[in-house]
Amino acid sequence: MLASLLLQRLAPYKPHVLAIVLLQLVQTGATLLLPTFNAKIVDDGLVAGNSEVILRLGTWMLVLTVIQVLAAVLAGYLGAIVAMKVGRGLRQELFDKIHSLPDQDVAAFGPASLVVRTTNDVLQLQNITVLVFGMLVAAPVMGIGGVILAVEQDVALSWIVFAIVPVLLAIMLLIVRKLVPLYREGQGLVDRINSVLREQILGTAVIRAFVRQPFEMKRFEAANDALTRNNLRSARIVAAMLPLVMTVVNLSSAGVVWLGGHRIIAGDMELGALTAFIAYIMQILLAIMMAMYVLSTAPRAAVSAERVTEVLNTESEITQPGNTAGGMVARPSRAEGLRFDNVVFAYPGAETPVVESITFHAAPGSTTAVIGSTGSGKSTIVSLVPRLLEVSSGSISLDGRDIAAVPLNALRNQLGVVPQESWLFRGTIAENLRISLPSATDSQLWHALETAQAADFVNELPQGLETMLSQGGAGLSGGQRQRLCIARAILRPASVYLFDDSFSALDTVTEAKLRAALEPELRGATVIIVAQRINTVVSADQILLIDEGRLVAEGTHAELLESSETYREIVASQLETDDAA
Repeated sequence: MLASLLLQRLAPYKPHVLAIVLLQLVQTGATLLLPTFNAKIVDDGLVAGNSEVILRLGTWMLVLTVIQVLAAVLAGYLGAIVAMKVGRGLRQELFDKIHSLPDQDVAAFGPASLVVRTTNDVLQLQNITVLVFGMLVAAPVMGIGGVILAVEQDVALSWIVFAIVPVLLAIMLLIVRKLVPLYREGQGLVDRINSVLREQILGTAVIRAFVRQPFEMKRFEAANDALTRNNLRSARIVAAMLPLVMTVVNLSSAGVVWLGGHRIIAGDMELGALTAFIAYIMQILLAIMMAMYVLSTAPRAAVSAERVTEVLNTESEITQPGNTAGGMVARPSRAEGLRFDNVVFAYPGAETPVVESITFHAAPGSTTAVIGSTGSGKSTIVSLVPRLLEVSSGSISLDGRDIAAVPLNALRNQLGVVPQESWLFRGTIAENLRISLPSATDSQLWHALETAQAADFVNELPQGLETMLSQGGAGLSGGQRQRLCIARAILRPASVYLFDDSFSALDTVTEAKLRAALEPELRGATVIIVAQRINTVVSADQILLIDEGRLVAEGTHAELLESSETYREIVASQLETDDAA
């Protein structure tokens, strides 16, 4: 998985990769030649007392050193550039993929996990790319070349080389085998701690209100301790690698010196050859250590590659027809409104659908209200229109055209959506409003705010439209956030406006003013309102009563009072509540 992912992402950078490989070969070749030159200086220069040989070979060593340094610097520079571009591309691809997935797939992965996959997991792949360019290319050349040149210096001592290499490889494979499951578990624990922390930060008001700080501290501590234990286990294994390798190599070096010394005394070996042999032993050690370092990091990167690929390979249920330039298509000449035809939606693997057999027609210029008990499927119906969720069967058409045949950008450009959660982004009020219409002027923004009954409180803010909002609109009341979201939706002209329980935080007086102000602004458009309060839906042209995912009654307020016992119960319960208040 890791190799295929990296090869696929490195394909656009073939010239850079080839240049890096060549530079690494030059660097490694220079490194391997230096001990041989050093041996000749010792034997032919120092021992023989020939200063001309020392000067000449020393000059060549200096040239090789300069070449080695330049090649290493250039290879590192190019490797870092390619790795950063690979990381950037993966993050962008993940971002685009996540935004193309329907809500159920996003929920299945979890926001915390998707954040970790886009950041930490991509960083692991980026790091392994740097290591591959910096070490894995040079390691086999240096290791094999070191063995060949060591044998060339003295065949009799070569058995030491062939004895230590298998031992070092066995140590390396054992360590890698133990690290893989630990790293896989570790990435899951990173997801867990991010999920817990995200919940606690977003739910801090609830935690404080119910004095749950001790419990939440223990919950975070448990997740934190689990991650710490996992990291300590993997760190101990990695930490044991260097002492084990150094023990093997130092023992072999001692054996080389002891046996080589006897061979020099016996006249079977020259002093320069012994120094070169020891240098090649150290280079073989360096090559194996580089390979071990890369391979000890590779298991974590392999796990990250699996997690990233899992997201990238997720097949979205939302089919995307061929898009036109800018995501726009010619709209039908005749407005027919929004039509649901026997629509069914069920989550994959669920035993029962969330909504079933929903059929209705919302005509242009009309207001359709959707009402029902909590969990009856009202918000699901609204989410099907912009294709945040994909219908399991049946069809939804807008102006006579199946929305599945409309490019997503073109479809969503015809919609004005106020989601159930009043979400505002970090930035100014003006920036948040211009999300729906980037070209909007300040006068258009103020008009939308006035319609949404938000102009008064925005005008009272010290910087007005330029007031900075924190993430989620913290610091504003629920009603203020709802009104800003409504202003954002109505700023852009649309064929269909979807209000998903968007008036729940407003008092009845403000809601009445808002509804009255919206009526002339939305004239001619199809309006869908999901609501809990009867006051919100009483004036709608048609009311859809949803119960357990089914459309059990539809009609005007007066018609439903006569025909639907369930609707009468809802009205009666709210009237009793109002009387009690």
